[in-house]
Amino acid sequence: MPDVLLYRTLVWLDYRLAALFAVGLPLVLLIWATVKREQALVRLLGIYWKVASLLLIAVLLLTDNRPLGYLIALVAQLLLVVALWFWVDLNEELADLPPWRPLPFVVRAWRWGLSVYGVIGTLLSALALGCLGGGLSRPICHVWLEAPDDLHGGVARVFAFVFGGNWTGTIAAFVGYVALVAYGVGLLQLLLVRLPKQGRVAGGF
Repeated sequence: MPDVLLYRTLVWLDYRLAALFAVGLPLVLLIWATVKREQALVRLLGIYWKVASLLLIAVLLLTDNRPLGYLIALVAQLLLVVALWFWVDLNEELADLPPWRPLPFVVRAWRWGLSVYGVIGTLLSALALGCLGGGLSRPICHVWLEAPDDLHGGVARVFAFVFGGNWTGTIAAFVGYVALVAYGVGLLQLLLVRLPKQGRVAGGF
């Protein structure tokens, strides 16, 4: 069992890196690529955001302390890395872009940075898989709930101000489960329909 204080520090670092590499920077890059009309980069980042929505689902589930959220968090970080490097046509188009131009350079650096983050985050998440088997009372399980709880408090205040209603953990988990079902349907379509036909070609994905 890892030292809880050290593990807590690493988990919070993981959340902060996620805010930078998984949310903030790719959003800036998507806007930048759209303005520059770099279609290969727009497609790559569009695919990335479809996959990254799984991180939000994990946060919604963890908000209500649902054990499945720990597994989804691990899978999400693995899929993020795969989504960045999987597509042959996008890799070739990115390789053909001049490496000295700012946008392609930043995208390449971001892909490598996110890949390192994904590996580290996966290792941290793997240590919390024991929370799936009813071990929610373990200290390391509660560590992963701290950031979603903080985020939930902010969302609840905004929700109450805008809509005059209560955004509870139960509602968050329900939305997370619905989104997870929709995500699963989309993933099955990709695996059973698109990949057999197109292989590792992103096309219009």
